[in-house]
Amino acid sequence: MVSNLAKEHGVEAKSRTFSPWSHVVSLVHAQLTHAIGLNDVCDSLQMHREALSTIRGATPPSRNTLSHANKTRCSGMAEALYWKMMNHLMTLSPAFGRGKTRRGYLRRFKVMIHAIDSTTIQLVANCMDWAKHRRRKAAAKCHLRLNLQNFLPNCVIVDTARHHDVTQASALCAKLQEGEIAVFDKGYLDFGLLANLDHRGVRWVTRAKDNMAYRVVRTLDTTDNARVSPSAYRFYPDALRRVVALVEVDGQNREMVFLTNHMGWSAWSVAELYRCRWDIEVFFKEIKQTLQLADFLGHSANAVQWQVWIGLLVHLLLRYLAFLHSWQHSFTRLFTVLRSAWWHRWYLNDLLDSYGTAKPPGRICAAPESAFLPGFA
Repeated sequence: MVSNLAKEHGVEAKSRTFSPWSHVVSLVHAQLTHAIGLNDVCDSLQMHREALSTIRGATPPSRNTLSHANKTRCSGMAEALYWKMMNHLMTLSPAFGRGKTRRGYLRRFKVMIHAIDSTTIQLVANCMDWAKHRRRKAAAKCHLRLNLQNFLPNCVIVDTARHHDVTQASALCAKLQEGEIAVFDKGYLDFGLLANLDHRGVRWVTRAKDNMAYRVVRTLDTTDNARVSPSAYRFYPDALRRVVALVEVDGQNREMVFLTNHMGWSAWSVAELYRCRWDIEVFFKEIKQTLQLADFLGHSANAVQWQVWIGLLVHLLLRYLAFLHSWQHSFTRLFTVLRSAWWHRWYLNDLLDSYGTAKPPGRICAAPESAFLPGFA
């Protein structure tokens, strides 16, 4: 798979002693070990040269070789490798692509639900001019459309942070099918996009901006929940539905206004659909806390793209391992277990199947009269 993609993207022609396969393995190693620099990656791989060669003949690079590969080899190969690997894993295990049935109130939705959002990846401003979006700040943005059934991305766009989220909204929603549901924050609110989705039969839920001008043409009563206010319509040029609900944020009730193009859902369903958008924030937290997306191995845009896409590839492979072995612990713990066993010869099936948690300590039974309280007789 890697060699074929290398030929398609012209990477094979630029490779001499450092093969595309060795390049991918080196970046996977950097993700699993949280390498903080090129020397960290190269020195570790040089020390484990014999073990590395057992991974289909991978070879360790020198510092300059790895730096040059990250800068010049097309990062589109890493992107294509991610999507091809995802399709391959879903073909091997169709249940992995279907995901789990949602729990709670939203389990009655049988259609695919997508959450759309972005996360900012901080970069170093004084050596990454291409990523500057403030005078002293530089960052990249990862725009993502997440399938909330299987918790896997359907569309990923890695761009600089200088552009507003709404500029990538059309690309993220391009392949949504009729009947599917898209949930996104008001950062992606564009009435032209909303009209396009409505004409394609895509259902959506978003938040309204505070300064939005609207006119109430009819009031609906679809729920008796005390936390939901009456609904309203607005034209764009078609009718929109406006739902006002009290949402608990940090222990306090906060009024939020939602918009949707579906008139048949109860107002509580609209609020619940938007609440499930939080799952994409959990996804971003998961990859940022486990993958190496803080210290980058190069300053060019191409090097950053390589590291982000290989990081997503590592996340995909770990999620597939968790699925195969019905992993009951957290994703962070799976990552730390595999990182600890990275250079050891473990039979992975036995390791993950037998891995357990220490039992909680037993309770101490004591009588109240046996307690000693200073100052009391």
